[in-house]
Amino acid sequence: MMEAIPLLMFAVVCGVLLLGYPVAFTLAGTAIAFAAIGSATGAFDPIILNALPSRLYGTMTNETLMAVPLFVFMGVMLEKSKIAENLLNSMALLFGRFPGGLGISVTVVGMLLAASTGIVGATVVTMGLLSLPTMLKRGYNKSLASGTICATGTLGQIIPPSIALVLLGDVLSSAYQQAQIDMGIFSPKTVSVGDLFVGAIIPGLLLVIMYIAYQFVVAVLKPAHAPAVDTKQLKEDIHDSSSLLGSLVPPLLLIFAVLGSILGGLATPTEAAAVGAVGATILALSKKQLSINQLKAVVQSTTQVTCMVFMILIGASVFSLVFRGYGGDEVIQEIFNDMPGGVVTATFIVMLVIFLLGFILDFIEITFVVVPIVGPVLLAMGLDPIWLGVMIAVNLQTSFLTPPFGFALFYLRGVAPKGLCTTDIYKGVAPYIIIQLILLALLAYWPGLTTWLPQAMYG
Repeated sequence: MMEAIPLLMFAVVCGVLLLGYPVAFTLAGTAIAFAAIGSATGAFDPIILNALPSRLYGTMTNETLMAVPLFVFMGVMLEKSKIAENLLNSMALLFGRFPGGLGISVTVVGMLLAASTGIVGATVVTMGLLSLPTMLKRGYNKSLASGTICATGTLGQIIPPSIALVLLGDVLSSAYQQAQIDMGIFSPKTVSVGDLFVGAIIPGLLLVIMYIAYQFVVAVLKPAHAPAVDTKQLKEDIHDSSSLLGSLVPPLLLIFAVLGSILGGLATPTEAAAVGAVGATILALSKKQLSINQLKAVVQSTTQVTCMVFMILIGASVFSLVFRGYGGDEVIQEIFNDMPGGVVTATFIVMLVIFLLGFILDFIEITFVVVPIVGPVLLAMGLDPIWLGVMIAVNLQTSFLTPPFGFALFYLRGVAPKGLCTTDIYKGVAPYIIIQLILLALLAYWPGLTTWLPQAMYG
C-alpha cells in the first residue's frame, strides 16, 4: 500500500492540473496535503520537511538559474527591437524568387530567432504575426505555411542557447551526481549546461536541414503549394530599405558572442546570458527601438516569466521532497528494474510519458517534476546525461507540435487570420512531427550524434 502513495501523488497532481489550477500551487499544495495526511497517520516523517529551507536557499543562490532571466530579457528585447522582422523581410527578398524560397526563409529566420531568444511561445507568435500573412498572400498552401511556422517556432526548444536546455542542464547535473553516488562513486563527474548546449548543436542543425529538405521536395512535387514570389511586389509591400547584410549580421554577431563565449570556455552560460542581454539592448539602441517605455515593457515581461519559472521550481522542490519522503525514488527504481528489456524499455516508457505529459504541462513543469524523479534512475542504468537531455528536449518539441493539445498550435491559433482553420494547422504540422520522430530514432540509434561534439571539444 505504501508503495502506491508516490504514484498516487503524481496522479493527483496531473488530475488537479487538468482542472486548470496553477502549476506551482498545485505541486506545493498536493505535496503539503499528502505530507499532512501522512504525518497524521504515521506514514510520513514531518522532520523531512526541515530540509525545505536549505533547498529553497540553494535554488535562490544557484548561479546557473541566473541565466534564465538574462536569456528571457535578451529574447524579449530582440522581439521588441524588430530585428526578426527586418531579417525576415531581407531573407524573403533574397530567396523568395525561388519555388519554396519563402518557406525556407521562414525556417532560417526561425532558427536564428530560436538561437537568439530560446523561447518557443515568443518565436511562434512572432513568426506567425510577421510571416503567416505574407505566405498566405503569396499563394502558399495554408497547411504548409502554418505547419512551417509552428515547426520552426519550436526550434527554440533544442537550438542553444535554449532556456529549456538551461533548466534541463541544471536538473540533469544534480540527477547525474545523485546517480553516481547511488552507484558508489563518491567523486562524481559533472555535466554542465554548456555540455548540453554543445550536444544539441548537431541535432538542432540536422533538424533544420530536414525541415528545409522537406520544403524543397514539396516545392518540386507540388509547385502550387510553395510558389515563387514576385520580389518587386514583395519589396513594395514591405517598404523596407534594410540590406540583407545589415539585417543578418547583428543577430549572428549576438549568437556568436553568446555561444562562442560558452563553447570557447571564456564564459559560463550565466555570464554568456549577461553578454546576450547587454548585446540585445545595444542592438535595440542602435536600431533606435529603445525607449523608457520599451525598457519598462521588456523588464515587466522578463519579471513575469522569471517569477513563473521560480514559483514552479519552489513548488517542484516541495513536491520532490515529499515524494522522496514516501520512498518514491525506490518505487520508480523497482518499476524500471523489473521491466523486461531493461534500460531500453525504461527509456522508451519515460519518453512516452514525457511526450504525453507535454500535452498538459509546459517544459518547465516537466523539467522540474518528472526529470528529477526518473533522471537518477535512468542515469544509474548507464545512459549518457547529454544524450538523455537532448532526447528529452526533442521529445518535448515533438509533443508541443502534436494535435490536439500541442502548445505551438495554440500559440499560432491565437494570432492566425480568421481564414485559417484549425484543421489546416493540424495537417500542416503532421509532416514535421514525422521528421522529428525520425530525428529521435536517429539519435536513439546513433547516440554519437549528440555525444561526439562534446567529447571532441572537452575530451
